[in-house]
Amino acid sequence: MTEIILFVLKINEMNYQEIASTMVINAWNAEIKYTNATLEKISDEQLMQEIALGRNRGIYLLGHLVAVHDLMLPLLRFDEVQHKDYRKIFIESPDKAIGNLPSADVLRKQWHEINNKLQSYIDSLPAEEWFTRHSSVSEEDFVKEPHRNRLNILLSRTAHLSNHRGQIVLLTPNT
Repeated sequence: MTEIILFVLKINEMNYQEIASTMVINAWNAEIKYTNATLEKISDEQLMQEIALGRNRGIYLLGHLVAVHDLMLPLLRFDEVQHKDYRKIFIESPDKAIGNLPSADVLRKQWHEINNKLQSYIDSLPAEEWFTRHSSVSEEDFVKEPHRNRLNILLSRTAHLSNHRGQIVLLTPNT
């Protein structure tokens, strides 16, 4: 009973922006953790396989995730894109359209670098700032559509990551 009372008191001390941003950030952190665990279990050779016959390879999906997370830096108004060429390779082009992709080692390293960079910005952003506009919406449009905020980007990218992690899991060895 004491734990419940302490929990209710803590919620009363927090405002709704803090509660909502904490919930979304916790979901993001959990999905990053699960994805990292999945990537640790999978070999570079397995990443070269197609998820299903005629579908994307694991390495393309990893590159796609690196590219999407990299693009979050300017979208969330944190920083500039680190790998400008990845948009064309991993977002605008389908798998196998580009002959030479970065190696699995390079993509794994970049995956961690981008997410560490994102995490440092995420951890330092005050709750109320999560409810400000992202860079793809004008100030005028944001007044009409306040849901087009930074927190919504983090929420949608968490779902995106979960989807692609689910695909990559199909390549992991049965244990």
